[in-house]
Parts: sequence; structure tokens; C-alpha cells
Amino acid sequence: MNTCKKLKPRRNLVPTEKSKTAVSDDREVLITRVFDAPLEVVFRAWTEREALLRWYAPRGCTITFRAIDVREGGEFHSCIRTPDGHECWCKGEYREIVAPERIVYSMTVADAAGNQVEPTAVGMDADWPRETEVTVTFEPVGEKTRLTLRQTVSESLAKRTGAHPSWIDMLDRLAEVV
Repeated sequence: MNTCKKLKPRRNLVPTEKSKTAVSDDREVLITRVFDAPLEVVFRAWTEREALLRWYAPRGCTITFRAIDVREGGEFHSCIRTPDGHECWCKGEYREIVAPERIVYSMTVADAAGNQVEPTAVGMDADWPRETEVTVTFEPVGEKTRLTLRQTVSESLAKRTGAHPSWIDMLDRLAEVV
């Protein structure tokens, strides 16, 4: 998840029993969460536009999609809006989709027209990479689903910029809708 300047990190955010940050070597974000929902339901929440609109933004923010084509080679162009009206645009490509087990997609900072822009041009940290890759895996655990999310950005940078707490918050919202 790309965060913009005004998406501030939340303080005192502690992973719940359901949402844990695994020990990592700080080369990537790694979050594991068990959802009280079947595998297919959780997977669909990541692949259906209407479901994504309900949870794929931090609490208090909204998300819109200019484009979303959830298939290998398909692209998305989205905007997260903060309550004060700040817009954070991003785009990406779905690189791999193995239903209902795995989704891999790229994320880059963009403008409203869908052009890739330098992260610093929209107020992001100078260390934020031009592109990250997000890999989400889904595993059945009885009637529940274990989701593992990896993003190719250092965990310390993601925590400093608010991206990591945003993922935790979004996964909390996902738990409410599945």
C-alpha cells in the first residue's frame, strides 16, 4: 500500500492475536492474519471491485477505482481520499492470480491521469521505492483462512511512513466484511 503525506502513522498500534507482524530482516513488510471466513470468501474480497470498496483503505478514508481489471496482466488505478480531502493515487499491474491461493501485483505512485510519478512529488518519503510488489497468499485453516501479505519495502520504512499501520487497519476492516 502506498501512503501519501497526510496518511499519518497511527500511534500505539499493536497487532492483535489475529494480525501479527512476523519477524523479518527488514527487507519487506510481512503480515499474517487469520480470518474467520472460508478461503473463497476472503479471496473474493481481494478480487471483486464492490468488496474492495468496502475495506481497501484505512479507516476514515475512502477508495475509488478509475480502473480495475483483476486478472493476470490486468491493471488498476485507484485513489485513497483522507477525511480532509487529500488524494493519494496509485496504479499497478496484476502479475499473478492463482484462485483462491495467491495474488501478486505491483504498486506505483501515480497522478489522477494514471501517470507514474516520483513518490517525493506527492510528499512521500525520499526512501520510498518507485515500485513495490505485493504478494498475498491464502491458506485454509479449517473453516478459517490464513492470509499472508508481503510488500517489497523495508518494514521500518513502512512503519515510519504509515504504510504498515495502514495495512493492519485495512485488514481489520476486511475482517469486518468477510
